[in-house]
Amino acid sequence: MDLWDHASAQQRVSREYANCPTCTFMSSLRLVQAAVRRAPSTFSLARRGYAEASDKIKLSLVLPHQAIFSSQDVVQVNIPAATGDMGILANHVPTIEPLRPGVIEVVEGSGSKKWFASGGFATVHPNNALTINVVEAAPLEQFSIEAIRTNLQEALKTASGNGSEEDKTEARIEADVYEALQAALSK
Repeated sequence: MDLWDHASAQQRVSREYANCPTCTFMSSLRLVQAAVRRAPSTFSLARRGYAEASDKIKLSLVLPHQAIFSSQDVVQVNIPAATGDMGILANHVPTIEPLRPGVIEVVEGSGSKKWFASGGFATVHPNNALTINVVEAAPLEQFSIEAIRTNLQEALKTASGNGSEEDKTEARIEADVYEALQAALSK
């Protein structure tokens, strides 16, 4: 292999290296590590710690037509994430979670408040802020267990009936929400 072929082979490897996400990431990581070693005072690496009892998280609980909380300091928020129930305290790792129908519990110093939400998204920001956007939410105490049972039976009847597929799908979603609401009220 002469010098020209060797240079050509190096360019080919460089192109393949540049298209490899893992290689690009590792190269970037080595660059950042080298920069940190050279100038440690330039970079400050934030450390996460455990939340103290006095630490608060700023909660914004928002519906399309109303803000229930607007950057209010709270101790903890429990949410019905799609992956499972989550408790969020100060210093929580930043994340975005889709919400399933369920109870959002807000724990303040004086007690807790509960809302039933039909679904939405929760975003934990790195600065001890939590934004919850939901389509609909109402205080849990506003619901009647008898009305929920009646509406649940009606939705299940429609879901298993002879209607259109669209009607059946809507009824199944409605039944899921009523089942979640019924479970929340029976706790």
